[in-house]
Amino acid sequence: MGKYIPPDLLEKAKKVDLLSFLMTYYPNELIRVSSKEYKTRTHSSLKISNGFWNWCSVGVGGKNAMDYLEKVLGYDFPKSAEIVLDKLQIRPPIFIEKKEKDRVKTLILPEKNNNNDRAIEYLKSRGIDEEIIKKCIEKELIYEEKNYHNVVFVGYDENKKARYAGCRSTDNNMFKNDATGSDKAYSFRLESTEKTDRLFIFEGAIDLLSYATFFKLYGFKWEDKNMISLVGVYQPSKIIEQSKVPLAIEKYLKNHQEIKKIILCLDNDTAGRNESKALQIVLPKQYEILDRPPKYEKDYNDYLCNVLGINRIKKLQKERIR
Repeated sequence: MGKYIPPDLLEKAKKVDLLSFLMTYYPNELIRVSSKEYKTRTHSSLKISNGFWNWCSVGVGGKNAMDYLEKVLGYDFPKSAEIVLDKLQIRPPIFIEKKEKDRVKTLILPEKNNNNDRAIEYLKSRGIDEEIIKKCIEKELIYEEKNYHNVVFVGYDENKKARYAGCRSTDNNMFKNDATGSDKAYSFRLESTEKTDRLFIFEGAIDLLSYATFFKLYGFKWEDKNMISLVGVYQPSKIIEQSKVPLAIEKYLKNHQEIKKIILCLDNDTAGRNESKALQIVLPKQYEILDRPPKYEKDYNDYLCNVLGINRIKKLQKERIR
């Protein structure tokens, strides 16, 4: 077939999802986990559900069979397309009907370790205040996962039921992943026990905890603040005015009518500045919106590490990762 693949054939290859691909051509590679989920025999942590797949232990995922051939089996893009198209010529795939997403997802929390020592030490190495870490552990907002010793950040709904769990490695491999069934509308957050009209917004849990540490560092209370994370980078639309408000913000504002002021504590890089610009446009005009990126460094954790004099350690860690 050669390297050139006509656009119509390429589009045809991209439409083949991984479950249908394996079910049709490599059925022995599939192991059924539940009515909605499969895993692969070769990689037990590679889960497939509702048209998507996620290789949890490595931190990569995708939608179609081509993504799998590239990211898991190591083929380049043209070869991945060629393999799928060759299979299609032999026999059309049996497409597995996607089920409508449940309104309420079933969260599968990673198993807890019998202690939180590695999670605590990891967060402390990022400059997070130990008292804040332990308070979060007491409230079951943070814990250490048993098998891989990841730190797990938990989000709850209005009924105090866990609905989100974000996992992050405590070593240097930079692994990040959401637990199966996580609902991003209920992302990791710290909430005031008293009503306050301010809401602080961050890209991730580490930046949120860094900001809380700054409050304590400079003698202010951190427990009386409402702070939520967006579970990673928010992607505005190319036409900013058409951007959607992230689920975590939309849900929080709906349930907290007392909020009047929103403080955007997003990153200082290009992506963060675009996110902030988009949110200032698409958030309802009834709110006073303040843009408050870190004074220097990329994000609030880098800023905190710099202030505490541990930025050199972070640099060494990044060099090891490379």
